[in-house]
Amino acid sequence: MLGLKLPTDPRWVNIVEKNIDEILSDHAYCEQKAASTAISLIISFPEYTDLVKEMIALSREEMGHFKMVHDKIIARGQTLARDRKDEYVIALLKFFPKGGSRTTQLVHRLLYAALIEARSCERFRLLSEELEDKELADFYHKLMVSEAGHYTMFLSFARQYGDRIEVDKKWDDLLEYEATIMKNLGTNESIHG
Repeated sequence: MLGLKLPTDPRWVNIVEKNIDEILSDHAYCEQKAASTAISLIISFPEYTDLVKEMIALSREEMGHFKMVHDKIIARGQTLARDRKDEYVIALLKFFPKGGSRTTQLVHRLLYAALIEARSCERFRLLSEELEDKELADFYHKLMVSEAGHYTMFLSFARQYGDRIEVDKKWDDLLEYEATIMKNLGTNESIHG
């Protein structure tokens, strides 16, 4: 369903289990950045009323997820760690050239967002199926369902605002590129790394 060209090596969960507190902090920041992305799309493209409405709802939902993860961190007797660079996102954002029409810029941002949500969904699925901590596994299962909805929403908006054939070609090319990024990741306790 997600269309990812390179699945995450299931051994990534072993790395996560040894560093649960690290993954929770990284995850919290991923949720905060997703909310920021939604707000940024509102600011950059206010004339797309249907997009704005969905991004308002998404920013609220993502901040709700941030709170849920933060609450898990506190319940574990920890505090939120400092944010780290997301090497996955940094590499991903190099794919499309800068510039172009406003519509092109919007489509590119929507495709990036769709792919980040798809990879998060895939990682959450792994965590929900493989974590020994059943409470956390259940937590990630619930979030996985939400991420799948976000992925399809962003991809649908990209197809709505851009030429469908061109958008689908860009999506496939982006998926291929993302697979090359993922070959060098999956070795640390981060949601995308």
